[in-house]
Amino acid sequence: MTKFNKGALLAMFLFAGATFVSCNNDDDNEPVTPSIYERLGGTTMVADPDNAGQMIEQGRLSYRKVVNSTVGLIVADVQSNASGNLSAHFAPLLAEVGAGNTTNLAILVDNLTDFFSFNTGGTNAVNTYNGLSMAAAHNPAMNSRMGVKSTNADYTKFEGYVGAAAQANGVAANTQLYTDVVAVLESLRPTIVQAP
Repeated sequence: MTKFNKGALLAMFLFAGATFVSCNNDDDNEPVTPSIYERLGGTTMVADPDNAGQMIEQGRLSYRKVVNSTVGLIVADVQSNASGNLSAHFAPLLAEVGAGNTTNLAILVDNLTDFFSFNTGGTNAVNTYNGLSMAAAHNPAMNSRMGVKSTNADYTKFEGYVGAAAQANGVAANTQLYTDVVAVLESLRPTIVQAP
């Protein structure tokens, strides 16, 4: 039988105890991934490039840039009559804009910015979403600004616009941030897609 001196035995118990305690604390020490909103700049206040003399949260500004770019890509495809464009979905809104009324377009941009900001970690009151539910917003019977219901193909096309807009605004496609943004969009698919 091997004999241990009291010092070696005490050292062994201390080492085992430290190992056990450090294993139990691993969950507490795991780094917490910041919210998407935080990774887009969060609540850091910056000058609003669209409103001279005003400040805006960087996270909100990042979303607004992506939303504006997405709208621009959709409109460009509609104007060029690109295959699979979403003109039927936005026909009422595009008709208003064509007639010089941009009020509802501005509301759409604000609502989308609010929705994504609020649902990805923007907790300040400025990011409160007060629009229609996603089901109602995408149902022409409940939202006069929506032309037709979306199919899976339509929604995939929309995701492509958002992805291209995100990349154009500094969110690289090969990043966890991009993957997380796509996951948020995918989580909305069952609610938004209402046509076969």
